[in-house]
Amino acid sequence: MRTGALPPGEGLPPVRGLARQLGVSPATVAKAYRELRQRGLVETAGRNGTRVRPRSVATRAAARPAAGAGLRDLSAGEPDRRLLPPLAAHLRAVAGAFAAPLTYADAGVLPELADAARERFAADGVPAGDVTVTNGALDAVERLLTAHLCPGDAVAVEDPGWGNLFDLVAALGLTPVPLAVDDEGPLPGALAAALSAGVGAVLVTSRAQNPTGAAVTADRAAALRRALRERPGTLLVEDDHAAELAAVAPHPLAGATDRWAFVRSASKPFGPDLRIAVVAGDEATVARVAGRMRIGTGWVSTVTQRLLLRLWSDPGVTAAVAAARAGYDARRDALAAALAARGCAAHATTGINVWVPVPDETRTVAALRDEGWAVAPGSLFRLASAPGVRLTVSPLDPADVEPLADAVARAVRPPTGRFTR
Repeated sequence: MRTGALPPGEGLPPVRGLARQLGVSPATVAKAYRELRQRGLVETAGRNGTRVRPRSVATRAAARPAAGAGLRDLSAGEPDRRLLPPLAAHLRAVAGAFAAPLTYADAGVLPELADAARERFAADGVPAGDVTVTNGALDAVERLLTAHLCPGDAVAVEDPGWGNLFDLVAALGLTPVPLAVDDEGPLPGALAAALSAGVGAVLVTSRAQNPTGAAVTADRAAALRRALRERPGTLLVEDDHAAELAAVAPHPLAGATDRWAFVRSASKPFGPDLRIAVVAGDEATVARVAGRMRIGTGWVSTVTQRLLLRLWSDPGVTAAVAAARAGYDARRDALAAALAARGCAAHATTGINVWVPVPDETRTVAALRDEGWAVAPGSLFRLASAPGVRLTVSPLDPADVEPLADAVARAVRPPTGRFTR
C-alpha cells in the first residue's frame, strides 16, 4: 500500500489463497487483515472480500494525486494564503510577553482564553459553562470519540462528508453510519433512522460543511434537536471548523443530548498551521477530554493559546478575516451562479468549496484535467451518497469563473454522438 502496488480500492487476495501462497495458517492471514481494518487501511466489502480503503493512511498521496505542472489546483480544500492574516508581529508580541519561562505547574487552559471563548460561544447560542482547548478540530473529535466509544461502536457521519473524519472513524475501529445531508444540514429522517439503529455518537458540521457547503438552518436545527432528544445518551459533536470565516451564524444543537461538545477551530480563519480549537460541552464530556489530554500531550502550548487570544482581540485581524470571508463568498457565489446558468447543479451555500453532482467522477475529473483544472473526486468524501466532484474556490480569480464553469459543463455533459473507431 505504501508503494502504491496496492492502490486505493484494490482487492486483497482471499484469506485462504494468500495463506496457501505464503505457507502460513489462514488464521494468521485473517488476523493480519483484521489489524489492517483496525488501523483504517482496508475495509470489508461483503462478498467482494477485503479491499484497500479509498483514503487509507498508507495511501493518502495516491488518493489525491498532485495537480501536476500546468494545472490549476482546485482540489486541496485549503484557504487562500493571500487572505490569511499575518502572524509574525503577533508571535513577537506573545514571545515578548513572557517575563519568565513557564513550568509544568503553569500548564493548562489559560483562564483569559477560556473567558473569551465563553463570550464568543454565548454570542452564537452555545451554552459554554465548561471549556477546554485541543490541538485542532480533529484532535478534539478523536478525544471525544475515544472518551465515549469503544471499537465496533457505530457513529453517524455526514455523507458526503469530511474525508479526514472518515479516516479517523476507521482508524478508531468505529463503524460509520452514513447521514444524508442537503444544503440545510443532515436530514432529520436520516438522523432519526441512525439513532434508532443505535449509533453511539452523531457528528454534525454546523456551517461550511466539507465538501457540500451546507449550513444548518434554524428550522433544520429545531428538527434535529427533536430527534436527538429521543436519545439523550447519544454523544453529539458539532464541528464549527469555519468559525469566523463563515458568513452565516451557526444554529447549534448543543444541549439536545446529555453528552455534547461544540468544537471551534482556528485553522480556517487564521491559517492551517495554527493547530488549536476551543471546545465547549457538558461538564463530564469536557472533563473527559481534558483528563485524557493530561495523561498524553498534557496541554496545548500557552504560546499558541496567547496567540489565538491576541488574534481574537485585534481589530485589524478581525477586519482581515471579514475581508477574506467576503472574498470567498464572492468567488463561491459567482461560480455557483455561472454553473446554474449552464444547467449544472451545484451545492455552495457557505464555505470555500463547491460540490457538483456528476454521473461519472472518473470521467469528469479526467475531462477537467484535460482542460487544465485539477479537482477532487467525490469518492474521497462519500460513503453511500451519489457521485460528485469538489472544487475549492480559494485559488480562483474573478476572470477564472466563466472559463471554469464552461469546462465543468463540458465535463459533466460531454458531447453526444456515435462512437466511431
